[in-house]
This record gives sequence, structure tokens and C-alpha cells, in this order.
Amino acid sequence: MTTSPRLNSTTATASSERIWEEEILPKLHDYIRIPNKSPAFEPEWVSKGHMDKAVKLIAGWCESQAKHIPGLKVEVVQLKNEKGEPRTPVIYMEIPGTGDDTVVLYGHLDKQPEMTGWRAGLSPWEPVREGDKLFGRGGADDGYSAFGSLAAIRLLKEQGIAHARCVVLIEACEESGSYDLPAYIEHLAPRIGKASLVVCLDSGCANYEQLWMTTSLRGLVSGNLRVDILSEGVHSGDASGIVPSSFRILRQILSRVEDEQTGRIRVEGLQVHIPQARRDQAAAVAEVLGEEVYSKFPWVPGARPVTVDRVEQILNRTWRPALSVTGVEGMPALGSAGNVLRPFTSVKLSMRIPPRVEPKVAIQALKQTLEADPPYGAKVTFEGEKASAGWDAPPLEKWLEEATHEASRSYFGKPFMAMGEGGTIPFMEMLGKRFPQAQFLITGVLGPNSNAHGPNEYLHIPTGKRLTCCVANVIAAHFARAR
Repeated sequence: MTTSPRLNSTTATASSERIWEEEILPKLHDYIRIPNKSPAFEPEWVSKGHMDKAVKLIAGWCESQAKHIPGLKVEVVQLKNEKGEPRTPVIYMEIPGTGDDTVVLYGHLDKQPEMTGWRAGLSPWEPVREGDKLFGRGGADDGYSAFGSLAAIRLLKEQGIAHARCVVLIEACEESGSYDLPAYIEHLAPRIGKASLVVCLDSGCANYEQLWMTTSLRGLVSGNLRVDILSEGVHSGDASGIVPSSFRILRQILSRVEDEQTGRIRVEGLQVHIPQARRDQAAAVAEVLGEEVYSKFPWVPGARPVTVDRVEQILNRTWRPALSVTGVEGMPALGSAGNVLRPFTSVKLSMRIPPRVEPKVAIQALKQTLEADPPYGAKVTFEGEKASAGWDAPPLEKWLEEATHEASRSYFGKPFMAMGEGGTIPFMEMLGKRFPQAQFLITGVLGPNSNAHGPNEYLHIPTGKRLTCCVANVIAAHFARAR
């Protein structure tokens, strides 16, 4: 093996094209067909067997790569929780390298639920390829990650380029908040070793024209808010005007948390100071993307964003808290809604929290705000559920900045861009604490209209191919940085 740090981009591009078309995409078709919903959405995931099937499919392909990646070891690790029940499995892989340094590559294989609204001819569980797009649940979020990670290392092997030891970790609980992952990190810590570079392929890209690096992630806290005013429903003509509507009380309480005119979160404990460097990044991204900052969303005719300032749109999405109501109980469907003053209303709240806000503190602040001094003496309860921390990347070292620029120019033809993301990847916060000196390449294929978690999710295939080459380039530069 030579110690040349540079990939031949022409050779790498051709090889990535071949690996994706002949090996990765056929397997992704099979993977999309498996409804391996994350445990939060499929409590009977063990008995259903879909998760095991997905793990077997991906692990099987990874094992087959040993003929291209000498020394590759693939293992499915499955621990038990405190009750003796199986945790979601983890695919753990090791690839020998030169020196005593380690690169960790991360992804996940569990999926969000089906969601309604898929257009005619598409389905969450049946792959459909239309030109550059592969439609179906989980292909982009994040089924491609295991394949892309090993394909990147394979590109290095094909050109005889030295690299550090690599560890690939693919979990099956990310869409449920990665609640099983801390146990695996602790269990595998001696085998993972000390990492100086972490590569995550579960993030987004603001366009498909260049390499995007995620520099921060918002956290997430969620829970169920319930307002009870009666023990049973009563005739609305008899009770309205005397008995307050549980829905009206709910509206009042939510206004304590969110300004309904602007969307600003009123709970000060959920706000943070936004670093100037992140403001500068937001301004640069707004300049590059222009109207695409907001036009990528499927607006109904005449709809508009909460602000026309594109920089503020980006900061709202990445460094400010935001509330979504994602579910409701206590309301009958329209076709069966009689003239009844309902006894209760319950909603699921999903609060995105900025980096540097402690999730437990956020949940407690929400609970205190929502439950204090209930209007009309109603019974108001808020039960917290998920709590995942956000993450803010350490300062970018020169070698990584240069490597990402080179990779983006080589495979996309444009310089790389950096910005925060509005979503959550709990693993990043965990690894940030465990490896405080590590550098992070957090990236992905979730670009405009890819619609992860929603209907019509798709993987942009050319971006996957190019990203594979970029990851290989950065891993090579990581090894060469001190030489």
C-alpha cells in the first residue's frame, strides 16, 4: 500500500458509479421493501421480525465486501435491557488501517412510519426509480449509509491509498431517539477506541450541487398535553357557555409556550445565544440558496413563510426552538362528530430545541409552564416522552476544511458549504462528549424535496455516488494530515 493521500477522482467516480448501480441500488430496493419501523412506531418489532430482516440484508452485503476490503470484520451485536428484553441490534464493523488512529462512520437502518399522502404510483414499501430518484421509505434516511460507508473505504483500497483504522456503526433505534445506543457505546467503547474523525451520513444537504457539512443540530423534546374538563361528553347546546371547551383551554395554555402570531417560543429557558460564526454561516447559505431556502417546501397556493428574511429563516430552523403539534386525541373524525361538548382534548407536542439546551431542563420548563394555574380549574397534564440533545460542532481544523473543499470541487464542481440542521441525531451529542478532540464530517443526501419522514421520500442517486467519493477523500486526508 502506498501512502499517497489523493484519490484519482476520475477513477473514483467511475468506481462509485459501478458499485452503486451494480450492487448498492439493487440492495436498497430490497431494503425499502422491508417495513422495519423504529420501535417507537412498532412496539412489536421483535415479534414482527422486520428489523432482523433488514439487519440481515445489510450485514450480508457488508460481509460480502471482505473480498474487496481485506480484514473487514462484520458483527451483529444485540444486548438486553434491564428487563432482559432484547435491545435493537447494532451492526458493528472494523476495517484495519495504518497507525493507531481511528475513524468512526455512523448511520442507522430503522425507519419512520408510512405517512399518508404518497402520490399515485408510489408507496413507502415498494421502491420506484424515476431517473435520478429512488422513491421509498428509508432509502435516503438512512438505509444507504452502511453501503456508502464501505463503498468509500473500498475506493481507497482500489487505489492503494492508506487510511486509519475504521469503525462503522449502524444502529436500529435512531428514529426513536437512539435510546438503546448509549448501552452499545459503553459496551463497545474498548473496541471502538479513540476516534479523531467521525463521519455521519444521516444529515442533509441544502442542494444537490455541492458537498454540505452540518455544523450544528437541534435537539428534540416531546410529550403529550391533555386537558380534562368533564368526566363525559355532554350536549353542546346545554353546556356551551357554561362549561369551557377543553380545546379553548388548550389554546390558552399553548399560547403560554408559543406566540401564535409569530411562532416565537416564549419559554426563555429554551432560548440560547447564537454564536456569531453560526450567524455568518447562515448568511453565506442564504446568499447561495436564495429563495430555495423556503421554496423547496410544498406550499399551497398563496402560502408564505413566517418571515421573508432568508437569514432569519435559516436561524429559525437551526438555532431557535420551534413547536409542532403532531398528533391529537379526544376529537372524533369529521364524519362522526356530533353536537357534543367533548370531555377532553389531548395533543402530542414536538419541540425542537437549540444546541446547548439540556433536554431534561427543557421538558421540566415545558411541564411547569403548561401545568401551572390551569384555567377554570381544569385538569392539565403534560407527560414528557422523547428527550434528545442538540449538538454544536467543534471549530473546523484546517486539514478538514481543505479536504472538504477539495472533495466538493472534485466531485461536485463547487466548494463545500456549512450550515446547521433543524433535525436531531442523538449519536452526535454522545460522540461529541466521548471524543471532545474529534473532528466531524456530518453530511447526507437529504436535500430539497427528498422529504424524509413524509410522503414521497426519495434518495437522490447522483448525490449518493458523489458523496461516497467525498467521504473517501476526507478519510485519506485524515490519514495524511500529520504526515
